[in-house]
Amino acid sequence: MADLVTLAELGGALTAVGGVTYARKAHPAVYWSMVGLPAATARLLVSYGSTMDACGLTVQPSRLRALAVRATTRREVRPVPPRRGLVRPTATGLRVRLRLAPGQELADVAASCERLRHAWGVHAVHVRSIKPGVVELLLVGYDVLRDVKMPRRVERDFLAVPVALREDATPFVRDYRAIPHQLVLGATLSGKAMFLRNLLAELAAQPVALVGIDCKRGVELAPFAPRLSALATDPDEAAELLPVLVQEMEDRYDLIRARQSIEPGVPDEEITSDIWGLPDDERPAPIVLFVDEVAELFLVATRKDEERRDEMVTQLIRLAQLGRAAGIYLEVCGQRFGAELGKGATMLRAQLTGRVCHRVNDEASAKMALGDIAPEAVYVASAIAPEAPGLAVVGDSSGGWSRIRTPYLSLADAAATCRDSAHLAPHISALEAFRPYASAELSPAG
Repeated sequence: MADLVTLAELGGALTAVGGVTYARKAHPAVYWSMVGLPAATARLLVSYGSTMDACGLTVQPSRLRALAVRATTRREVRPVPPRRGLVRPTATGLRVRLRLAPGQELADVAASCERLRHAWGVHAVHVRSIKPGVVELLLVGYDVLRDVKMPRRVERDFLAVPVALREDATPFVRDYRAIPHQLVLGATLSGKAMFLRNLLAELAAQPVALVGIDCKRGVELAPFAPRLSALATDPDEAAELLPVLVQEMEDRYDLIRARQSIEPGVPDEEITSDIWGLPDDERPAPIVLFVDEVAELFLVATRKDEERRDEMVTQLIRLAQLGRAAGIYLEVCGQRFGAELGKGATMLRAQLTGRVCHRVNDEASAKMALGDIAPEAVYVASAIAPEAPGLAVVGDSSGGWSRIRTPYLSLADAAATCRDSAHLAPHISALEAFRPYASAELSPAG
C-alpha cells in the first residue's frame, strides 16, 4: 500500500511538472502569473542589494548616514544601492522605481540591464526615465513578441493610434502630431502589409481623410476603398492625384495666412501658424497619404516617364517638407529606398522622421532605413528571421529605437472596419474625383 501511495505521489508530481512545462511553452502568460511572477518577485526582494552591488550600482553612503551606522550598530559602512520603491506586478512582468544616488544617471542602469535580467530570472529588463533622479525598471517575464497580445486598455487620441507592441510590453503608438511622416521598409512577406492594415483600421475610426497610392493595381489598398477619400492604382493616376494634394496644401496655407491678418485686440491664443490653431468650424480635416511600393513612382522607361517621375518626386518632397502645418501626413512604404531609386529619393527620405524596418534582404536596406538615425539598430534589423513576420525595428530622428511586432489582423476584419466607418470619411471636394466607389457596388446588399 505504501508503494502504491508513493507511486501515486510520484505520478502526481510528474504530471504537475509536465503541466508547468507545457504552460511555460504554450501559455507563457498563464505560466508567468502562476509561477514566474512569485519567483521573480522573491528573487528581486531577496537579492536586490547584492545584485546592485555586483552591477556597480551602489555608492558610498552620505557622511551623516555613515556616522549613524557606526554610532548605532558599530558595523562596517558598506555602499548602498539606489532606493527602491514598491514592486508592482503587471500582466507581463514587474515594475519598480529607483531613486538614483547623486552622480548616477539613466545610462548607468541601462548598461546593467542584461545582468539584472539574469540575476532575477526574467526575459528582459528595460529602463526608462520618469523624472530627474527617478527611473523605472520594466521587467518582462516572457517574450511578448512571440504571440502578440495588445493591452486591453490602450489610450487613443486624435491622430495617435496603437499599431504594434514593443518588446517592453508597452504599445507602439503612431502619433502623427509628434512624428508627421514615416518610412516603412520591409521585404516580401516581412509583415509590412500587416503594419499598414492595422494602421488603416485604427485610423478608420477617426474623422481623418485617408488617401492611398498603390501602384500594384490597388491590390493592397483596394479592400479599404469604402473608407478612402482617394485612391490611385498606377503611376498615371498618382501623377494626377499628387498635384491635387499639393494644391490642397497651398489652399490650406492661404486659409492660415488669412487667419494671420491680425487685427488689434485679437487674443494671442487665436494667432496660429498651422491648422490646429484654427477654430473648429474653420479647420480642414487632416489627410494621411499612404504610398505603397514607393519605388514604382521612381521607375522610368522613357524620357516622358522621367519627366513625370521628376514631377511626382518633387510633389512628394513638397508634401513632406510643408504638409505638417497644413495637416497632411505621409506614410511611405517600400522594399528598398535609397539613392539608387533616382533623383530626389535621398531628399525625400530625409524628411521622413519616423522609420520602421521589417525584415530586409540585405544589410544595405536596413542602413537605408536606420543608418542615418540609429546606426546601432541596423544589425538588429538585419537579424530579423523570416519565421517572425511582423517583427520590426522602429526608430526616429532622436536616435531612440526598439523592437516591435504587429498583431495579426485578417484582411476581412480590416475591410469590415473600413466599411463600417465609411461615414466618417470627411468631405474634401478636391479629392472627390479620385474617390473609389467600387465598394458600394460590391456590398452584400447589391
